[in-house]
Amino acid sequence: DLTIIACFSIGLGAALTPLGEPLSTIAVSKLAGEPYHADFMFLFNMLGKYIIPGIFAFGIVGVFFLGKVDTKDAGMKAADYNETVKDVIMRAVKVYVFIAALVLLGEGFKPLILEYFIQIPSGILYWVNMVSAILDNATLCAAEIGPALSEIQIRSILMGLLIAGGMLIPGNIPNIISAGKLGITSKEWARLGVPLGLVAMAIYFVVIFVLGI
Repeated sequence: DLTIIACFSIGLGAALTPLGEPLSTIAVSKLAGEPYHADFMFLFNMLGKYIIPGIFAFGIVGVFFLGKVDTKDAGMKAADYNETVKDVIMRAVKVYVFIAALVLLGEGFKPLILEYFIQIPSGILYWVNMVSAILDNATLCAAEIGPALSEIQIRSILMGLLIAGGMLIPGNIPNIISAGKLGITSKEWARLGVPLGLVAMAIYFVVIFVLGI
């Protein structure tokens, strides 16, 4: 349970800069031109007021689950780290190729963005991106984000992707790595991830669309 909560926080925090995860790298890359001129701090300035309090909130939730954790459990022990420099370099190359491919994918979806996405209300875009729970959020970001969208549409898409990405294992890279290392099954993840994600989605919806913060 604590691992799942931590992955929600990691997924949110990693989006604050282009170095954090593929989603943020792709978003900044696609918005680098007119009219947004996205730079290194673009996502921090746009989403920081939502993400930083969210990380603290997940931390508080994690404190309640910490008391239930058995420190003698094998899952609490650190895994042996036996990767070589070559393994690290190869992983970096794979990530680079992955991001490059998604950028090209996004270019292919540009006509779709101009024709359809620009007309969809922000609230609908927010909830529709719950599909990020079962699809990698970086791929969805590449397909949906574009400079033709308004700022509120971009914010809605990104927040929907980031929150829903923690609901199930396929939604985000930290989920996949953690589940693989600790042997967490999809059913075990969903038991906490789905309700926690839905509550977070509802709270952020009120904050962004009802309160207009």
